[in-house]
Amino acid sequence: MPLKSHRYSLGARLFLSAAICCALVLMLAGIGLTTFYRRSAERGFDERLSVYIKELVADLAAPPEAERQAIGDLGEPRFDLPLSGWYWQIIRLDGEKPTIRASRSLVGSQLPKLLDQQLAPNARGLRETYVSGPDDRALRVLEREIDVGEDGRFTVAVGAPADEIDGDIRDFRFALTLTFVLLGLALVASTLIQVRFGLRPLVRLGTAVGAVRTGEAPRIAGQYPPDLAPLAGELNQLIDANREILERARTQVGNLAHALKTPLSVMLNEAEAGEGALPDMVKTQAAIMRDQVQYYLDRARAAALSGALGGVTEIAPSLDALIRTFSKISQGRGITGSHSVPAGIRFRGEKQDFEEMLGNLLDNAFKWADATVEVSLAPSSDAGPERIALLIDDDGPGLPNEAMADVLKRGRRLDETIPGSGLGLSIVADLAKLYGGGLSLQKSPLGGLRARLVLPSV
Repeated sequence: MPLKSHRYSLGARLFLSAAICCALVLMLAGIGLTTFYRRSAERGFDERLSVYIKELVADLAAPPEAERQAIGDLGEPRFDLPLSGWYWQIIRLDGEKPTIRASRSLVGSQLPKLLDQQLAPNARGLRETYVSGPDDRALRVLEREIDVGEDGRFTVAVGAPADEIDGDIRDFRFALTLTFVLLGLALVASTLIQVRFGLRPLVRLGTAVGAVRTGEAPRIAGQYPPDLAPLAGELNQLIDANREILERARTQVGNLAHALKTPLSVMLNEAEAGEGALPDMVKTQAAIMRDQVQYYLDRARAAALSGALGGVTEIAPSLDALIRTFSKISQGRGITGSHSVPAGIRFRGEKQDFEEMLGNLLDNAFKWADATVEVSLAPSSDAGPERIALLIDDDGPGLPNEAMADVLKRGRRLDETIPGSGLGLSIVADLAKLYGGGLSLQKSPLGGLRARLVLPSV
């Protein structure tokens, strides 16, 4: 049963898996770096805001009351611009009515009091979060609660636009994405080079195995990396074992043929020397036994050789020799034989088996042809992948469709079903089947019989 090929090659699978892994790693790294940079940018921004809080706290804690009137002079003009997004706010907590001081930029608005939002202060005593400002802009707000003794308890808050942090993060994300895209392309290119370079010995091994299969080389040759060298060695041992088994099968078949044919020849000779019903019966049965022995010996030999590695036969030269031989045999009848099989078409199997199959088919065609026998090659689409279909046509009387269907369905020998229709065609069908092909009979365009022989090709 032929192995089914996966839709993705080994190289494609390695390349895709490496590319996907690289993409995932880069994406996770990008997310991690962006998150880390956001935190770093927030810490830097918070450090800037905490400086303003410290200045405001210092102004609150500085006596006397006259100096406290100068609170809010932070040296940042944006605190004085209306709705600039930069705000500060001080709220006294211990009075009957909270006293609020705020930057001019708030223009009468207030920042949300983080103390009321139950936010826990950090290690430096600061509460920090994002809030919506007076103009619905997102603000980063820091708030600190202080106690200046007799002067009271206060909350000091400073807010600034969050889009300054987001802008820095966008710039960082763009630079990081561009860098990672270029890095990803470089990694994909290097992966492709590595896959091609790494799989090159495997491709060479596959080519070497194909050369053995097609008969171009007797064994797998060449040097391979330590990972593949044992596999190449095992394949060579398998090839040698296959050849040894086939050689042993040939020898045993030959010995069996010799052991059976000699007694049968003696029986035939003795029967021919006698007269009467018994010698005639012995002669007839011995001839049948000899034909049957030859038939099944041919089948056994073909079954052994059909799995052989490296057997390849050029079709055109064998056809030339066979047609020339049968043309000479039929020279007195004026039969013309020809073929149109181009050079380079090869049968994947033993030459002896191919010539036996074609010889039987041509023998039948020349025997029944009136004047013409033609051998042609059917279109490759009619034969299937790695198959060839040879068409043997004659202009003889042919066979009725019912007879051809009966012969193929019942699997009987044609010489027993249709007298005189050609000996050995059942052997052809068996040999073709052993090689994974087949034999079928059709009506020939020349008017006689067409034999369609399908065989594996190289």
